[in-house]
Amino acid sequence: VQLQASGGGLVQAGGSLRLSCTVSGFTRDYYAIGWFRQAPGKEREAVACIKTNDGNIRYTDSMKGRFTISRDNAKNTVYLQMNSLKPEDTAVYYCATAWLPRPISPCRTVEASYEYWGQGTQVTVSS
Repeated sequence: VQLQASGGGLVQAGGSLRLSCTVSGFTRDYYAIGWFRQAPGKEREAVACIKTNDGNIRYTDSMKGRFTISRDNAKNTVYLQMNSLKPEDTAVYYCATAWLPRPISPCRTVEASYEYWGQGTQVTVSS
């Protein structure tokens, strides 16, 4: 299984970025993909997750409003649209996949649920 995260970069405060995460080699019919981030000197935190079968979405409360997760199953790609970016959003953003016990199981923004991780993409927001 490989996850390729891309789309990071340097942006001014108030700007937008769209991150992409393309998954390959994953043979399960349904699973969750989550976005996480890790700022310098801080622990990794969850941003949002989405299921590949029914599009169920969950956001960490602090991420609601400015971040939008979406998917394109035909491309095996999940996106994270980030708007009104702030310097405190500066971090390495990671995507990861999680096994779901049943098709109706909701996705979870719990890091321990995720088994395969991408390499991360750096997002830097200047003030």
